[in-house]
Amino acid sequence: MKLTKLGDLDVRITGGTDREGAGTGPVVVLLHGFGAPGDDLVSLWRTLSAPRGTRFVFPEAPLDLGPRYMGGRAWWPIDLEERMRRHALGEPPDLTQVPEGLAASRAKMLGLLGEVQRTLQPAPGKIVLGGFSQGAMLALDAALHSSEALAGLVVLSGTQIAANEWATRFEARRGLPVFMSHGRSDEILPFALAEGLRDTLIAHGLRVEWVPFQGGHGIPPGVVDAAGAFLSRVLA
Repeated sequence: MKLTKLGDLDVRITGGTDREGAGTGPVVVLLHGFGAPGDDLVSLWRTLSAPRGTRFVFPEAPLDLGPRYMGGRAWWPIDLEERMRRHALGEPPDLTQVPEGLAASRAKMLGLLGEVQRTLQPAPGKIVLGGFSQGAMLALDAALHSSEALAGLVVLSGTQIAANEWATRFEARRGLPVFMSHGRSDEILPFALAEGLRDTLIAHGLRVEWVPFQGGHGIPPGVVDAAGAFLSRVLA
Protein backbone atom coordinates (compact mmCIF):
# COMPACT_ATOMS: atom_id res chain seq x y z
CA MET A 1 0.00 0.00 0.00
CA LYS A 2 1.22 3.48 -0.88
CA LEU A 3 0.41 6.63 1.09
CA THR A 4 0.50 9.73 -1.07
CA LYS A 5 -1.45 12.84 -1.99
CA LEU A 6 -3.76 13.33 -4.95
CA GLY A 7 -4.84 16.91 -5.32
CA ASP A 8 -5.59 18.23 -1.83
CA LEU A 9 -6.34 14.84 -0.26
CA ASP A 10 -4.17 12.28 1.46
CA VAL A 11 -4.87 8.88 -0.09
CA ARG A 12 -3.97 5.23 0.26
CA ILE A 13 -3.45 3.39 -3.01
CA THR A 14 -3.28 -0.36 -3.35
CA GLY A 15 -3.89 -3.05 -5.93
CA GLY A 16 -2.42 -3.03 -9.40
CA THR A 17 0.64 -5.03 -10.36
CA ASP A 18 2.66 -4.17 -7.23
CA ARG A 19 -0.06 -3.57 -4.58
CA GLU A 20 0.86 0.13 -4.76
CA GLY A 21 -1.20 1.12 -7.79
CA ALA A 22 1.15 0.27 -10.63
CA GLY A 23 -0.10 -0.96 -13.99
CA THR A 24 -2.86 0.11 -16.33
CA GLY A 25 -5.91 -1.51 -14.73
CA PRO A 26 -9.17 0.20 -13.85
CA VAL A 27 -9.51 2.32 -10.72
CA VAL A 28 -11.99 2.13 -7.85
CA VAL A 29 -12.21 5.18 -5.56
CA LEU A 30 -13.95 4.51 -2.23
CA LEU A 31 -14.78 7.17 0.38
CA HIS A 32 -15.11 6.32 4.07
CA GLY A 33 -17.98 7.45 6.27
CA PHE A 34 -18.36 10.06 9.02
CA GLY A 35 -16.24 9.41 12.10
CA ALA A 36 -14.12 6.68 10.52
CA PRO A 37 -10.33 6.79 10.20
CA GLY A 38 -8.85 7.36 6.77
CA ASP A 39 -7.98 3.69 6.33
CA ASP A 40 -11.45 2.41 7.30
CA LEU A 41 -12.32 0.80 3.95
CA VAL A 42 -8.85 -0.24 2.82
CA SER A 43 -9.34 -3.91 3.71
CA LEU A 44 -12.11 -4.14 1.09
CA TRP A 45 -9.58 -4.28 -1.72
CA ARG A 46 -8.74 -7.84 -0.71
CA THR A 47 -12.36 -9.04 -0.68
CA LEU A 48 -14.00 -7.18 -3.58
CA SER A 49 -13.98 -9.31 -6.74
CA ALA A 50 -12.73 -6.63 -9.11
CA PRO A 51 -10.93 -7.52 -12.35
CA ARG A 52 -7.27 -8.48 -12.08
CA GLY A 53 -5.01 -5.42 -11.97
CA THR A 54 -7.64 -3.06 -10.54
CA ARG A 55 -6.16 -0.17 -8.53
CA PHE A 56 -7.96 1.05 -5.39
CA VAL A 57 -7.79 4.61 -4.08
CA PHE A 58 -8.97 5.42 -0.55
CA PRO A 59 -9.08 9.18 0.14
CA GLU A 60 -8.91 10.49 3.71
CA ALA A 61 -11.55 13.08 4.62
CA PRO A 62 -10.10 16.53 5.38
CA LEU A 63 -11.87 17.23 8.68
CA ASP A 64 -10.25 15.84 11.86
CA LEU A 65 -13.00 15.22 14.44
CA GLY A 66 -10.60 15.09 17.37
CA PRO A 67 -10.38 12.82 20.43
CA ARG A 68 -14.14 12.37 20.68
CA TYR A 69 -14.03 10.21 17.56
CA MET A 70 -10.66 8.61 18.33
CA GLY A 71 -8.94 9.80 15.20
CA GLY A 72 -12.06 9.76 13.06
CA ARG A 73 -12.55 12.13 10.16
CA ALA A 74 -15.41 13.65 8.19
CA TRP A 75 -16.18 15.17 4.83
CA TRP A 76 -18.36 17.82 6.54
CA PRO A 77 -19.62 18.33 10.11
CA ILE A 78 -22.65 16.37 11.37
CA ASP A 79 -24.42 16.50 14.73
CA LEU A 80 -24.76 12.73 14.88
CA GLU A 81 -26.48 12.68 18.26
CA GLU A 82 -29.12 15.13 17.06
CA ARG A 83 -29.66 13.09 13.89
CA MET A 84 -30.20 9.91 15.91
CA ARG A 85 -32.52 11.72 18.33
CA ARG A 86 -34.67 12.97 15.47
CA HIS A 87 -34.69 9.50 13.94
CA ALA A 88 -35.85 7.99 17.25
CA LEU A 89 -38.70 10.52 17.33
CA GLY A 90 -39.69 9.70 13.77
CA GLU A 91 -38.71 13.15 12.48
CA PRO A 92 -37.42 12.87 8.90
CA PRO A 93 -34.31 14.85 7.90
CA ASP A 94 -34.56 17.72 5.46
CA LEU A 95 -33.39 16.21 2.18
CA THR A 96 -33.18 19.61 0.51
CA GLN A 97 -30.49 20.79 2.92
CA VAL A 98 -27.05 21.44 1.44
CA PRO A 99 -24.59 20.58 4.23
CA GLU A 100 -22.07 23.22 5.16
CA GLY A 101 -18.76 21.97 3.85
CA LEU A 102 -20.21 19.89 1.01
CA ALA A 103 -19.03 22.25 -1.73
CA ALA A 104 -15.48 22.32 -0.35
CA SER A 105 -15.24 18.53 -0.13
CA ARG A 106 -16.79 18.20 -3.59
CA ALA A 107 -14.08 20.46 -5.01
CA LYS A 108 -11.42 18.29 -3.38
CA MET A 109 -13.01 15.15 -4.83
CA LEU A 110 -13.22 16.61 -8.33
CA GLY A 111 -9.57 17.57 -8.04
CA LEU A 112 -8.75 14.04 -6.91
CA LEU A 113 -10.55 12.52 -9.91
CA GLY A 114 -8.50 14.72 -12.20
CA GLU A 115 -5.31 13.57 -10.50
CA VAL A 116 -6.39 9.93 -10.76
CA GLN A 117 -6.67 10.37 -14.52
CA ARG A 118 -3.33 12.18 -14.74
CA THR A 119 -1.24 9.91 -12.52
CA LEU A 120 -2.87 6.46 -12.67
CA GLN A 121 -4.06 6.83 -16.27
CA PRO A 122 -6.85 4.25 -16.38
CA ALA A 123 -8.49 3.56 -19.72
CA PRO A 124 -11.35 5.93 -20.58
CA GLY A 125 -14.51 5.10 -18.64
CA LYS A 126 -12.74 2.68 -16.28
CA ILE A 127 -13.24 4.48 -12.97
CA VAL A 128 -15.80 3.49 -10.34
CA LEU A 129 -16.57 6.04 -7.64
CA GLY A 130 -18.26 5.06 -4.39
CA GLY A 131 -18.34 5.18 -0.64
CA PHE A 132 -20.07 4.34 2.60
CA SER A 133 -22.58 6.56 4.44
CA GLN A 134 -21.36 10.18 4.26
CA GLY A 135 -18.74 9.02 1.76
CA ALA A 136 -21.50 7.55 -0.42
CA MET A 137 -23.33 10.88 -0.41
CA LEU A 138 -20.19 12.75 -1.45
CA ALA A 139 -19.43 10.17 -4.13
CA LEU A 140 -22.88 10.65 -5.65
CA ASP A 141 -22.63 14.43 -5.35
CA ALA A 142 -19.22 14.42 -7.06
CA ALA A 143 -20.51 12.14 -9.83
CA LEU A 144 -23.39 14.53 -10.47
CA HIS A 145 -21.05 17.53 -10.67
CA SER A 146 -18.35 15.84 -12.75
CA SER A 147 -18.18 15.25 -16.48
CA GLU A 148 -15.77 12.35 -15.90
CA ALA A 149 -16.76 9.17 -17.74
CA LEU A 150 -17.52 6.67 -14.99
CA ALA A 151 -17.96 2.91 -15.23
CA GLY A 152 -20.23 2.88 -12.19
CA LEU A 153 -21.18 4.29 -8.82
CA VAL A 154 -21.30 2.44 -5.48
CA VAL A 155 -23.63 3.84 -2.79
CA LEU A 156 -23.31 1.88 0.48
CA SER A 157 -25.79 2.98 3.17
CA GLY A 158 -26.15 6.48 1.74
CA THR A 159 -29.10 8.82 1.38
CA GLN A 160 -30.19 11.87 -0.58
CA ILE A 161 -29.04 15.36 0.35
CA ALA A 162 -29.18 18.64 -1.54
CA ALA A 163 -32.26 17.33 -3.33
CA ASN A 164 -33.09 20.54 -5.18
CA GLU A 165 -29.50 20.90 -6.39
CA TRP A 166 -29.22 17.27 -7.46
CA ALA A 167 -32.57 17.24 -9.26
CA THR A 168 -31.23 19.14 -12.27
CA ARG A 169 -28.18 16.91 -12.63
CA PHE A 170 -29.49 13.33 -12.67
CA GLU A 171 -30.33 13.31 -16.38
CA ALA A 172 -26.67 13.88 -17.33
CA ARG A 173 -25.90 10.51 -15.69
CA ARG A 174 -28.69 8.59 -17.44
CA GLY A 175 -27.58 5.01 -18.04
CA LEU A 176 -24.88 5.01 -15.34
CA PRO A 177 -24.76 1.67 -13.46
CA VAL A 178 -25.29 2.18 -9.72
CA PHE A 179 -24.89 -0.35 -6.91
CA MET A 180 -26.93 0.52 -3.80
CA SER A 181 -27.16 -1.31 -0.48
CA HIS A 182 -28.93 -0.40 2.75
CA GLY A 183 -29.88 -2.05 6.02
CA ARG A 184 -33.56 -2.37 6.83
CA SER A 185 -32.81 -1.50 10.46
CA ASP A 186 -30.41 1.37 9.81
CA GLU A 187 -30.48 3.51 12.95
CA ILE A 188 -28.69 6.50 11.38
CA LEU A 189 -30.04 6.82 7.83
CA PRO A 190 -33.59 5.40 7.58
CA PHE A 191 -34.18 2.62 5.07
CA ALA A 192 -37.16 4.46 3.54
CA LEU A 193 -34.92 7.38 2.57
CA ALA A 194 -32.58 5.05 0.70
CA GLU A 195 -35.57 3.55 -1.09
CA GLY A 196 -36.57 7.07 -2.09
CA LEU A 197 -33.13 7.81 -3.50
CA ARG A 198 -33.20 4.50 -5.37
CA ASP A 199 -36.55 5.39 -6.93
CA THR A 200 -35.29 8.84 -7.90
CA LEU A 201 -32.24 7.43 -9.63
CA ILE A 202 -34.31 4.85 -11.51
CA ALA A 203 -36.82 7.51 -12.57
CA HIS A 204 -33.97 9.46 -14.17
CA GLY A 205 -32.67 6.47 -16.09
CA LEU A 206 -29.76 5.36 -13.95
CA ARG A 207 -29.38 1.56 -13.86
CA VAL A 208 -29.67 0.69 -10.18
CA GLU A 209 -28.80 -2.65 -8.63
CA TRP A 210 -30.56 -2.62 -5.25
CA VAL A 211 -29.28 -4.85 -2.42
CA PRO A 212 -31.22 -4.41 0.84
CA PHE A 213 -30.18 -6.46 3.85
CA GLN A 214 -31.32 -7.31 7.34
CA GLY A 215 -29.22 -5.19 9.66
CA GLY A 216 -28.13 -1.70 10.55
CA HIS A 217 -25.59 0.83 9.34
CA GLY A 218 -22.82 -1.31 7.92
CA ILE A 219 -21.37 -3.39 5.09
CA PRO A 220 -22.15 -7.07 5.70
CA PRO A 221 -20.38 -9.88 3.79
CA GLY A 222 -23.30 -10.38 1.41
CA VAL A 223 -23.04 -6.76 0.30
CA VAL A 224 -19.29 -7.10 -0.24
CA ASP A 225 -19.91 -10.13 -2.45
CA ALA A 226 -22.62 -8.37 -4.46
CA ALA A 227 -20.54 -5.20 -4.83
CA GLY A 228 -17.59 -7.26 -6.05
CA ALA A 229 -19.78 -8.91 -8.68
CA PHE A 230 -20.94 -5.42 -9.75
CA LEU A 231 -17.34 -4.23 -10.11
CA SER A 232 -16.46 -7.30 -12.15
CA ARG A 233 -19.28 -6.55 -14.57
CA VAL A 234 -18.85 -2.80 -15.04
CA LEU A 235 -15.04 -2.89 -15.20
CA ALA A 236 -14.70 -5.97 -17.43
